[in-house]
Amino acid sequence: MATFLSQLPALLGVVVGTAGTIVATTIGDRARWRRNQSVRWDERRLTAYMEFAKALKDVHQLTFRLAAPRLPQVRAIPIDPEEGLELLTRAKVSHTKAWEAVLLLGDSATVSAARRWRGAVAELELIARGLAGDDVSWASTVGAANEARDEFYLAARAGLAVGSGGVAQAEWLSATAEFEETPGESASR
Repeated sequence: MATFLSQLPALLGVVVGTAGTIVATTIGDRARWRRNQSVRWDERRLTAYMEFAKALKDVHQLTFRLAAPRLPQVRAIPIDPEEGLELLTRAKVSHTKAWEAVLLLGDSATVSAARRWRGAVAELELIARGLAGDDVSWASTVGAANEARDEFYLAARAGLAVGSGGVAQAEWLSATAEFEETPGESASR
């Protein structure tokens, strides 16, 4: 019994050391798993955001081409209306599919910003199709779409913790406008 009691401190040390190792390994493994999950979801979010932006930008560009024959202030290569509407329909299908991924994976700030960008591009489409009211200005709608895109990119970059400064384009685009609008001119021309 005396031998056992003399070895008890060593035995307790081994048990405490083993328990400490198990706890430290478990905590480390959990932290590593969380990091890996975070990276995995960030990669998927990034892909979803990129696909959404590309699809919506395709719709945006087609609205310019559809509007060009009707609105002289739009500087874009005009497209045959039938062909343009067919391409627009395809682009909107791609955009709708990409939107679902943003809804599934996006954080609330990015989804809200994406929703505003979608709405602004939908307004451009109405103008391009000749379905907007006389009081709707092409220039201000384009400006709103560009600003909404900037908001989307800022929110997406914040959600993905992407640093390295801003990416805002709206101000630059308005300075180098692809369209011109004189005072009193509206999209209803």
